[in-house]
Amino acid sequence: MTTLADRPNTALLVIDVQNDVVGGAHHRDSVVANIAVLVGKARAQGTPVIWVQHSSEQLLQGSDGWQFVPELSREEAEPLVPKRYADSFEETDLAAVLAEHKVGRLIVTGAQTDECIRSTLHGAIVRGYDATLVSDAHTTEDQSEWGAPSPDLVIAHTNLYWKYHTAPGRTAGTVPTEAVDFTAATA
Repeated sequence: MTTLADRPNTALLVIDVQNDVVGGAHHRDSVVANIAVLVGKARAQGTPVIWVQHSSEQLLQGSDGWQFVPELSREEAEPLVPKRYADSFEETDLAAVLAEHKVGRLIVTGAQTDECIRSTLHGAIVRGYDATLVSDAHTTEDQSEWGAPSPDLVIAHTNLYWKYHTAPGRTAGTVPTEAVDFTAATA
């Protein structure tokens, strides 16, 4: 129940599933496989698939590490949103792309759980979107040597708090890949 007027549609966001972003990520192969399932399901149902691609001084645009993983392929007609900040809305055209497709509800997948996924989820909610996190289709790398919890705990904690997240007039929540329904009012 988005707070955005005339936004009945849902979109799948595929955030930063790039070679160097997920190369050493927790359960990389199963997460990428789940995202591939969701991309196929969204395409089959006519749901927009929106690809978000990060670049930075460490992730140079055009480099091999910057490319999407080979298991996933973006179709030419599917929107591509380049970004430089964790929140996929910051200084990008994501909001305009979503408006063009009349999207008020986002299904969120990708990497890194503790940076770009969390930032984009919160960015979506504060901008009036409903935002559902696919619980088994996001991942992160191990940053425990710098004091972070292990990746499995980061993912579990994010799933736990997003499952119960609330905001006036908007819905949040988590759902596993197998239960995603792009046509439902809530996933």
